[in-house]
Amino acid sequence: MNAIHRKLLRELWHLRGQVLAIAVVIAGGVATLVMSLTSLDSLVITRDAYYADYRFAHVFATLKRAPESLRETIEAIPGVQQVETRVVAGANLDIPDFDDPASAVLVSLPDGRNAELNRLFLREGRLPEAGRDREVVMHESLANAHGLRPGDSISAIINGRRQALDVVGVALSPEYIYQLKPGDLFPDFKRHGVLWMNREALAAAWDMSGAFNDVVLTLTRDARTRDVLDRLDHLLAPYGGMQAVDREDQLSHRYLALELEQLGMMATVFPTIFLGVAAFLLNVVLTRLIGSQRDQIAILKAFGYGNLAVGLHYAQMVLAIIALGLAIGIVVGLWFGQGMAEMYRMFFRFPYLEFHITPRVVVIGALVTVAAGLVGTLAALRRAMRLPPAEAMRPEPPPAFRATLIERFGLQRLFNQPTRMILRNIERRPAKALLTVVGIGMACGILTVGRFQEGALDYLIKVQFGLAQRDDLTVTFVEPTSRRVLHELSAIDGVVYAEPFRSSAVILHHGHRSYRTALQGLQRNGSLRRLLDDELNLFDLPPEGVVVNDFLAAELHLKPGDSVQVEMLEGRRETRELPVIGIIREFTGISAYMDIEALNRLLREGPAVSGAALALAPQARDAVVQHLKDMPRVAGVTDRQTAIRNFYESMADIVLTFAFFSTLLAGSIAFGVVYNSARIALTERSRELASLRVLGFTRGEIGYILIGELALLTLAAIPAGFVIGYALITYIAHSVESDLYRIPVVAEPSVFAFAATIVFISAAASSLIVARRLYHLDLVA
Repeated sequence: MNAIHRKLLRELWHLRGQVLAIAVVIAGGVATLVMSLTSLDSLVITRDAYYADYRFAHVFATLKRAPESLRETIEAIPGVQQVETRVVAGANLDIPDFDDPASAVLVSLPDGRNAELNRLFLREGRLPEAGRDREVVMHESLANAHGLRPGDSISAIINGRRQALDVVGVALSPEYIYQLKPGDLFPDFKRHGVLWMNREALAAAWDMSGAFNDVVLTLTRDARTRDVLDRLDHLLAPYGGMQAVDREDQLSHRYLALELEQLGMMATVFPTIFLGVAAFLLNVVLTRLIGSQRDQIAILKAFGYGNLAVGLHYAQMVLAIIALGLAIGIVVGLWFGQGMAEMYRMFFRFPYLEFHITPRVVVIGALVTVAAGLVGTLAALRRAMRLPPAEAMRPEPPPAFRATLIERFGLQRLFNQPTRMILRNIERRPAKALLTVVGIGMACGILTVGRFQEGALDYLIKVQFGLAQRDDLTVTFVEPTSRRVLHELSAIDGVVYAEPFRSSAVILHHGHRSYRTALQGLQRNGSLRRLLDDELNLFDLPPEGVVVNDFLAAELHLKPGDSVQVEMLEGRRETRELPVIGIIREFTGISAYMDIEALNRLLREGPAVSGAALALAPQARDAVVQHLKDMPRVAGVTDRQTAIRNFYESMADIVLTFAFFSTLLAGSIAFGVVYNSARIALTERSRELASLRVLGFTRGEIGYILIGELALLTLAAIPAGFVIGYALITYIAHSVESDLYRIPVVAEPSVFAFAATIVFISAAASSLIVARRLYHLDLVA
């Protein structure tokens, strides 16, 4: 080991506190990157393996009723590999010891065996035996929610008839990773699930013997999906086909893909922020270190070390710090990544988890970190290499004396001497002060990002379920029914008011863009379902024309005054052109709205309703729910409070868990930035502070000079951090927008208060450490 390497080791040991603090900052970025990429890779591998092993279909289509003989015609479509026809129906469930209404999707299985496509993964029990009409397999989410196991029994109302069902198995399916009840935005495992039963039994119950109302396909490798969909739609149109969709638009897969897409976005945004702060911090540390080692650089060059050798010496210091941060970050990231992947596996109920630690993730983490560190310190390295020996032998010239702004206004008499020293040092070295403010501000900004999501989700709930949806219960019917049903609902004891709605599946076209969604017919001037504009003021529904939410308007490039083509997917399946009257603000879902009477005219039907929103008297909920449970036309009942709980138990849990990890790592970064700023200031000013001690200043006074300057810069950094944080919040909120939900750009005062508190705590802890070093300051040295 030559002399320059021994110097490197001594300096790393001497600066061990700062080295560790910077390494923690780097580790935060690396851990976030490794955590996100590892969990994302593992989930994608698990999903793809699950899809392949259990033969998840490529194309899905629903219809009213078609003869089984049509199957051969579908098989003849070019590109179709395999076809499976099914009977799919809805049912209301009566679950023991559960008073609320529950519903299920009933899916047929080939009698006595597993499906060929969308096969079941049996957790427990067995498949229904041929000829056993009462046997069903239950989805694991519904079974676990009620503690049901093979051998238990439930009752179901199937096509208006009550039937006892025996649970013989508990299973999972790649088709129902994400399950939604009609009218809901998030899963409710207690009140909605999936049951599989023999084809013959389900067909008999729904008068579908020799017929089907659902079909799934797999395609060949060279198939043109769009052509297959068009041909299939053409074949199914006479039988009430509802437009076939490929795998990308299948409900469960789409929501799963959105979650993984958002996780991938987090894998980009957060590590970029963290590693950017680390690069900035390395630059500051190395710049100031080189400034304090001018004489050592001169001696090295005088002893024959060239510019390249000196540059490599400081580059090795940077690489050593990066290596330590990488080691910590990779270990922590893998640990957090496995926890994140397992959390997602449980949420989506994958039957297994293929957790993979791919070298790609480690290599990406290492390359990104090294690149960020070296780019961040490039200017400082060049300065060390270009510093001439003769110039380096001289101490850095002190700044030229000039009166400060305070002194020019004659305000110095208001401050004592140590305070004037603080203000004078900041004003005469504005670049260093600015760097410190920016560094601490970035740490503060990161903390706001990790914290804002909780408040934003609370705001989303407040707007969506407090201002827009104000009903106590939402009732949806098996099929559109006469408006007279409102009188029946209003007559139920405890129902104060019933407000109707009509929902129809449509495809909206504008130019070359199109989107499949639901056209919602609402009652004008309704009090339970209301539309809100950009300012969250009430938006009056027009008597004609459509109103779209802001996300749909952006998707189709619509603005008020445009015309949109509405292709109806039910009834006479006509296409009409309607004007866009307005754009409303919504944070969940993606829909278009119009007056319910205008929608019924558009559908060429009488005053029909798809459901109703109910306002209840206090304490009447249980009695009303029990009454609705016995109505065969009711397909589902959604409780507003239950919907809120489901939101927090599903999407919010994932978001807040990621926010917790991010906040934890951001807190470590905040401490690293503040601590390094304090230590660098101590290193730069140790000679000056020791001189003041010799001149008679007390330890308290020199501590006040150093720590007071840090406190003043920290105070200045907090507002800058708020601005940085709000900019990051806006970017992230727009990045995670999807048709499932949008996070509002709302930062509560508590978000900024939390970030400021963590920064102040970090500053206080750093000040205590620096004060201890000041107490032991070697005056002679």
